[in-house]
Amino acid sequence: MTEVLLDADAIGRAIRRMASEIVEASRGAGSLAIVGIRRGGVVLSERLAAAVAEQEGTKVPTGLVDIAFYRDDAATALPDPKIGPSHLPFDPTGMDVVLVDDVLQTGRTVRAAIDCLLDYGRPRRVWLAALLDRGGRELPIAADFLGRRIEVAPGAKVRVELGETDRAWLQLAPSEEAR
Repeated sequence: MTEVLLDADAIGRAIRRMASEIVEASRGAGSLAIVGIRRGGVVLSERLAAAVAEQEGTKVPTGLVDIAFYRDDAATALPDPKIGPSHLPFDPTGMDVVLVDDVLQTGRTVRAAIDCLLDYGRPRRVWLAALLDRGGRELPIAADFLGRRIEVAPGAKVRVELGETDRAWLQLAPSEEAR
């Protein structure tokens, strides 16, 4: 069974709101960079960067980090990892960097992304933007810019699809469907 959490309009509104909050927090786009966490955060980071550019009238540096080798659970969480290069075509030293992911859960992905980012330089400040926060934190990490907080059973899967049809949905685990 699936339940739609956000449709295309709601995702668009969330992105525009988060972009406004990012601009306000950074006091403009001058020292701002937006970095997506591969895989789920890349398209979202591009959309956020476009929304910030539209509001500020200037492009912000963008990039992506691949955290496959930075995960503390790589041996168990990634039986067949899809590994690609990180791409930061700028030095993040002294910048306000917004790390972007689609769904925030345990915090382990974000911790790994921060470790990866710090290998490229020392940002002035690192913020986190996420479209959905589903709870279930294992590390003390929270989104600074958030689309929506949701309550989700531990076995349920939250999926975000950003493409031709934008949507976020909840997929119940087989044990949850029987209840």
